[in-house]
Amino acid sequence: MKHTPLYQEHLKLKAKMVEFGGWEMTLNYPTGILAEHLATRKFGGLFDISHMGRFLISGKDSLPFLQHTLTNNAAALEPGQSQYTIIPNGSGGAIDDTYLYRLTETDYLLVVNAANIEKDWAWFQQFQSKFPKLVVEDHTAQMAMLSLQGPKTKSVLKSVIPGLKLPEPAKNNLTVVDLFGTKVYLARTGYTGEPIGFELFLPAEIVVRLWHELLEAGKDSGIVPVGLGARDTLRLEAGLPLYGHELGVDAEGKEIPIFALPVARFAVSFARIKGDFTGQEALLKQFEEINLRLGGQPDKVQVVPRVIMPMAIPDGSVARAGCPVSVEEKQIGFVTSGTVVPYWKTEGVGIKSKPGVESSRRAICLAYLDANLKEGQQTKVVIREKVVDGVVVQRHLASEAAPYARPLLTGEVTTKEPAKVNRSLNFLAKNLVAQATQNTQWRQETAFNLIPSETTASPIVRLLTIADPEGRYAEHRKLKALGDVEVYYYQGTKFIAEVEAKLNEALKEFLGCSEVETRVISGQMANVTVFSGLMDYLNRLNRKVEPRRLRCVMNHHIGKGGHLSAQPMGGLRDYVSVSPITEKWAVVNFPLSPNNPYHIDFTETARLIEQYKPELIILGKSMTLHREPVREIAGMIARMRPKPILMYDGAHVLGLFGPYFQEPFKEGADVVTASTHKTFFGTQRGIIASNMSEGTDYAELWQSIVRRAFPGSVSNHHLGTLLGLLMATYEMNTYGREYQKQVIINAKTFAMALKEQGLRVEGDPAINYTETHQVVLRVGYAKAIEVADKLEKNNIIVNFQGLPDDESFTASSGLRMGVQEMTRFGMKPTDFKPLAEYMAEVILGEKDIAQKVADFRSNFTRMQYCLPEEDAKPLVAELINSLIKL
Repeated sequence: MKHTPLYQEHLKLKAKMVEFGGWEMTLNYPTGILAEHLATRKFGGLFDISHMGRFLISGKDSLPFLQHTLTNNAAALEPGQSQYTIIPNGSGGAIDDTYLYRLTETDYLLVVNAANIEKDWAWFQQFQSKFPKLVVEDHTAQMAMLSLQGPKTKSVLKSVIPGLKLPEPAKNNLTVVDLFGTKVYLARTGYTGEPIGFELFLPAEIVVRLWHELLEAGKDSGIVPVGLGARDTLRLEAGLPLYGHELGVDAEGKEIPIFALPVARFAVSFARIKGDFTGQEALLKQFEEINLRLGGQPDKVQVVPRVIMPMAIPDGSVARAGCPVSVEEKQIGFVTSGTVVPYWKTEGVGIKSKPGVESSRRAICLAYLDANLKEGQQTKVVIREKVVDGVVVQRHLASEAAPYARPLLTGEVTTKEPAKVNRSLNFLAKNLVAQATQNTQWRQETAFNLIPSETTASPIVRLLTIADPEGRYAEHRKLKALGDVEVYYYQGTKFIAEVEAKLNEALKEFLGCSEVETRVISGQMANVTVFSGLMDYLNRLNRKVEPRRLRCVMNHHIGKGGHLSAQPMGGLRDYVSVSPITEKWAVVNFPLSPNNPYHIDFTETARLIEQYKPELIILGKSMTLHREPVREIAGMIARMRPKPILMYDGAHVLGLFGPYFQEPFKEGADVVTASTHKTFFGTQRGIIASNMSEGTDYAELWQSIVRRAFPGSVSNHHLGTLLGLLMATYEMNTYGREYQKQVIINAKTFAMALKEQGLRVEGDPAINYTETHQVVLRVGYAKAIEVADKLEKNNIIVNFQGLPDDESFTASSGLRMGVQEMTRFGMKPTDFKPLAEYMAEVILGEKDIAQKVADFRSNFTRMQYCLPEEDAKPLVAELINSLIKL
């Protein structure tokens, strides 16, 4: 039998060795399979997977070869990316399932299953003559492979490899690192279902040293060596297929179609760029049948009559491969893989949940079952002549909330009798008013609100929002046939029409622009309205065909601080195309500076704009420490024809627009969208602004945007908050410059004070860490939720935030804060310094100082940058008297 370079190390650790695919490999170490499984899920596991086959595929014909012999679209990979893929045969079955890594423009690494190395190699040889400029080399012997999987593995890797720059925090990314003076490939891939996991490809001669250093560095973090036994239970819990079980032939000796696997939708591509490939015709028939079935034609079960489904065995019996499964005494399939897996019982609820100290076990399996079965289907499974109950489940494990993979348990749902409560209107009203009063007092007088996307409106603004236009309608639009004037569809709208006209003029004055649309009622709606208007504008020449979407959009990635509303997962989804090459949304993210992940790399940005020629470029972030490079981007695209539309989503910084921050229209922005309630003084609404007036090149685009506002997006445009926004804009036009200057001074002072307290402030120290209202702290990997909770209990309200190297918001390392609201309550630089001290006491000293913080907050309860109190009081009284008639 063959041995990996770590064979002797396994023996030293007293591993139980078994034969696997011609290799003598570790089944488990003395602690056992279950303990290794649990350790991986809670801490981390180190796996020797050097028995896997590794083929280096290179040369000018490497891509055509891979497109022809694999199911996935290899052209979708950029260097530094990887994908799950399958080696198909001509009939739609699998020779093997594999992972493909693109190392360079022409070099690829294909990882295959250990038991199939010779078979896969022989299969590829029959195609090699068709690709004369192809080189296929077996690097299994000279290249070792380690897998490091689990929540604590990132910090362990960083401690072993000084200055390590990890691959981007998303699955399937790859980077090259220098290790012991040697080039090593490090990928965010794995076979365990862990949201945090890495695989390393390295020369065999250094793997022993790395093995020891990883185990030594990870010892205090709970990292353990893991054998094939737990690797199998982990992959089964994750629902991942194993060749010879879920792929290959079934228990009756029939070939399992590739589309019987749920993962086939990620592993098979019919992209035009891929061209003809092995098994394409058979796979297309499978794909079409699956789609028909999803479309409500369950009788379409000819080429994919059964599919792989997860099943739970509630009584704990272990179902092994080949166990028959039946429904109502009719056999409907077989178990393909089954076992008992351990799991950690969860402590905490929701986003605060994590593995606890107690563990339990459950019986799970994957089964090859009739395709028309649904989740929740009760089944019978024959296990060693004993019939037990089974149930089809959606999945056994959830991995989307990093850093932990969490078990999805099957059990009876118990419903509690609803508690009897006093349902009288008087009781309900008194209770609600008491709670609202208590919450208002806490937020306005006791706690420091540092959420960067919020502010408190002045008393007059708040009262105006419940004045009589609230709840009324005032739909209107311009009609050229009637003199291009606004035509209202309701009577009684004279007052609100005047308000809207005044608001438009006041906002134009503030922004320095010629056009404003104020009917959209949120920043997200403002963005969607622009996307919809732009798509309508691009399709204006031909209304008789299906409108095309935006061919390419450039934006900030949401994980790097970008706005949700500018993402395909958010408002952009229905308006951007899917790239025919990558088969992903045609969105290109701004590249970041290697030395500052909060700032754009201009050289690389210019290259990407030239390469992809986006039709829309979206600036603006929700985590923003710098001015947006409007002028620089405008310069890059000035001579492009057609020129991309440059949009600035100023939701977070609208109230800062001016000489102390930036003026986007003077710098070259075409469109500005924004929320009006973050740094701006207003009610919760949105706006769209531009200089696309009549006579300009984009006047027709502006008209498309206006049409998509009404009647496209809103009918009742919330007239009460519109009235409040007018007063807020008056306040901003009167006090805005003074306020803006103070906000930026306060933010810089706050950042420096936090730094002096020993806290880790993100950003560029050369600018005192921020140019905006925001300050960002790093408090430790996946610790931000806990720290934010501690601060809230001490009357300091912050926003936990995923930083650019975090995998998701559930693994947040950062706290995002804004000084705008407390600036408006009168705080000056000298006041932010003691606040920084209080935060350090809570975060570093773990002290309970809630009362001390509340006492300090009591100094800042009077609203500033608005009508003086002596002028406001009689107006407030007049409003209250007019609004409340009891």
